[in-house]
Amino acid sequence: MSEAGGLDLRYPIGGLFLVLGLILTGYGVLTAGNTAMYARATSVNINLWWGVAMLVFGAFMWGMAVRAGRRKA
Repeated sequence: MSEAGGLDLRYPIGGLFLVLGLILTGYGVLTAGNTAMYARATSVNINLWWGVAMLVFGAFMWGMAVRAGRRKA
């Protein structure tokens, strides 16, 4: 992406979202049976769904960085 720095920012951004998505998804899976916790969110396990969304976005960013790296070589 940038020739001056040599670092594609999609790698750290994708990595950050992948790690945080894994943590949030894991927390959502572990607390899936706690209905009182999700009562205010209309019984939707918001931790699980946002964790999955973050995983998808992180994988997309990481994949785009890998794809851009292959084009240069």
